[in-house]
Amino acid sequence: MAEKQPMNPLLKLALDLGPLLLFFFANSKPALFEPWFAAIIPEAVAHGERAGIFVATAVFMVAIVVALIVSYALTRHLPVMPMVTAVVVVIFGGLTLFLQNETFIKLKPTIIYLLFAGVLLGGMLFGKSFLAVVFDAMFHLTAEGWRKLTIRWSVFFLVLAALNEIIWRTQTTDFWVAFKVFGVVPLTFVFAALQYPLLMKYDATPKKDEAN
Repeated sequence: MAEKQPMNPLLKLALDLGPLLLFFFANSKPALFEPWFAAIIPEAVAHGERAGIFVATAVFMVAIVVALIVSYALTRHLPVMPMVTAVVVVIFGGLTLFLQNETFIKLKPTIIYLLFAGVLLGGMLFGKSFLAVVFDAMFHLTAEGWRKLTIRWSVFFLVLAALNEIIWRTQTTDFWVAFKVFGVVPLTFVFAALQYPLLMKYDATPKKDEAN
């Protein structure tokens, strides 16, 4: 098995946020992207009033798969959460384009958030912290620390699922797209930053004097 290689943090950020930013811009300027993705966009929706969301969906599907391929090429490793996200995006994006119904791509975030929350909470029922598996290379916490962090992230994902449902059902498509990029991303960064005291409190990294 090939050894996992480290990735430049800025490049990782670009691969994580790049597909979302392209999704936003493609929804705003579908005419710029439509010629490049005409092969997978139904002609009936490529030039109508709702062309933005369908063109953006096609762009998002391709971009997230490309980002995953680039990530694997550089690290020889497929991160679990981005891989699951990519699978759901391709499935629901494909349904959106095939059935010409934007509801599926709008449901996609809800499905992903509920899936992540369910996996995290389900793991706790069996005494397993999947966050520890995903982030063990980055953080070394006590069992209690992983338990509390898992609960917090599970609740956060459930809140995001509820927010997504409220927004796509009550707001315009353009507002929903903007919220995905300029709402969810900042919220996630802020929430992650707020976990710093917990990470410090339950840090289990061996001290230098203990290691010696």
